[in-house]
Amino acid sequence: MEVTNKYIVIKHHIEGAPKESHFELKTEAFALSVEPGSDDIIVKNLYIAIDPYHINRMKSYSASQNSIIQATQITPGEAIDGSVIGKVVASGNAKFQKDDVVMGRFTWAEYSLVKEESILHKLESSEFPLSYYLGVLGPSGIAAYMGFFKFCRPQNGEKVFVSAASGSVGNLVGQYAKLSGCYVVGCAGSQRKVAFLKEKLGFDDAFNYKEETDLNSTLIRYFPDGIDMYFDNVGGEMLEAAIANMKAFGRVAVCGVISEYTDAGKRASPNMLDIVYKRITIRGFLSVDFANDFADFLAETSDCLRTGKLQVIEDISSGMESIPSAFVGLFNGDNIGKKLVKLSS
Repeated sequence: MEVTNKYIVIKHHIEGAPKESHFELKTEAFALSVEPGSDDIIVKNLYIAIDPYHINRMKSYSASQNSIIQATQITPGEAIDGSVIGKVVASGNAKFQKDDVVMGRFTWAEYSLVKEESILHKLESSEFPLSYYLGVLGPSGIAAYMGFFKFCRPQNGEKVFVSAASGSVGNLVGQYAKLSGCYVVGCAGSQRKVAFLKEKLGFDDAFNYKEETDLNSTLIRYFPDGIDMYFDNVGGEMLEAAIANMKAFGRVAVCGVISEYTDAGKRASPNMLDIVYKRITIRGFLSVDFANDFADFLAETSDCLRTGKLQVIEDISSGMESIPSAFVGLFNGDNIGKKLVKLSS
């Protein structure tokens, strides 16, 4: 059997902020059959995660492209790959059967031809929606959980600052910090998001960074006694201001630097004297670093969901045609929570 498969490509490498015009929706004939005994597996994609780090893969060059296989450069005209959940429709590999639900690195397409090595998990029947496994129970969730608990090592009563706090990782970090008895302040890019953080997620306070002319003074206002932990998702000037306001032995977990992804001129230059004399620990990390911790993370986070301790925040668009606007929207601050595109039920 053959179908028409839709998929998304970039027309050329992207320098600076992405635009919808940089993307193209293509179609191709796609056979829904595989050779028995082969490692070929055909997956009908159900949900695609839209993550900002892909912009670095879309550039003609980024230092991140040489770091891990998940960050390799994307070739213009070829289907983009990323975190996807789908259902097996045909398999030559005996480990996977028709109708198995799997998560892995598949193409941004309606159908993907994959190998076993591209599949991270087979998702058995679950009490939670499938979309959760790309967010709170997936890469975003483990980045928030491990980055906060393993590197920040929170203590009751400590002061926590979270940037991009309404995003897929930041909102979870703030919730974990509140569960740990910390005082939590987040920043976001609109008054609607600020209200969401305080009223919906229970942050102690929040501010709109776009309305602040002096971030250093802003953080002094919210943290007059200093910051114990900073969970960084943006880099740039925000990281500089946070470092300037850290307490002695403060901890900084660096999960992302989205402000620098589209503007190389915004590279952070924190005061190194602060880092040395305050003995500040700064640790960068990726969610893939914690593959060996996934089972424990999944068990503990699932329990938090069952007991209502965690709220799940998702922003879901529908259809392949929505992918370009969904991706561009990440850099315009359109989303709250995990951005996903739903292709099929």
